[in-house]
Amino acid sequence: MPNDIVERYSGNPILTKADIPYPVETVHNAAVVKHGDQYIMLFRSHLRTGRSIIGLACSQDGYKFVADAEPFLIPTQEGPFAAYEEFGVEDPRVTKIDDDYLITYSAYSRNGVRIALAKTKDFDEIERVSLITQADYRNTVIFPEKFDGLYARLDRPHSEISPWSIWITYSPDLVFWGESQLVMKPEPYHWDEMKIGPGAPPIKTDRGWLSIYHGVFQTMDGSVYRLGAALHDLHNPAKILGIGDSWILQPEDPWEITGYVHNVVFTCGAVPEPDGTVKIYWGGADTVMCVGEAKIAELVDLCLQHSRAAV
Repeated sequence: MPNDIVERYSGNPILTKADIPYPVETVHNAAVVKHGDQYIMLFRSHLRTGRSIIGLACSQDGYKFVADAEPFLIPTQEGPFAAYEEFGVEDPRVTKIDDDYLITYSAYSRNGVRIALAKTKDFDEIERVSLITQADYRNTVIFPEKFDGLYARLDRPHSEISPWSIWITYSPDLVFWGESQLVMKPEPYHWDEMKIGPGAPPIKTDRGWLSIYHGVFQTMDGSVYRLGAALHDLHNPAKILGIGDSWILQPEDPWEITGYVHNVVFTCGAVPEPDGTVKIYWGGADTVMCVGEAKIAELVDLCLQHSRAAV
């Protein structure tokens, strides 16, 4: 396998706080999806209060983004979501199913962090659907197809009992979720031994569902966040076909090593292209947004030919 399976874009970082027309301190952990002929990016930003909001930026080529004049999603002050978004909204993921773009995001409050789900058809109007987890969950991604009539999601409960592992859960209606199974755990004395979590929504390939996830390794100087790849069965996504034994991306550029949280590459979005490549978007050091390209076939080969155990 090539050493640099992800080729960084030479123009990184592609979006920073200087590019946002309203006051923010960071631009990071963004979902990206194609909507018509545009790339839509939903990015997280810290405010000077320390709390987070979600902004929107558009691009024609997936590299040069222009941010909207106003934030896309801020904590609501009314209805059942208000009590759970009080401290901020963070780390969105976007999946298109039928005519809807489903948006999952972390809702923070004095009651902990829960995953909220909203939907939109055009990124102009957004409808909050449900709070789909209790506390304390993060990193929820929804598969872009149903399985036997059920929606499926990957997520990561924040738990030391089965330490920071990836689970799958199903739903008939996007509101009520169940039939949860643990599908993937951190590997001891490995680059992802401390915790793992879903990154971008899974991508369908002819050999399985490709999932790009993050893994964390504890060092004497703090945690290092890297990206890896796993492959799920096409018909039974609870079945892991393989997990790449080596990471596909680690902090190397200055804006990934140093920032709001140093030594972090963290993805919430990846866009497959017709030429067999995938654009992977990641936050660098919780401060800026970056992008790189990889060949989908090489990522799948890594999972199948150079695999480690799932649990």
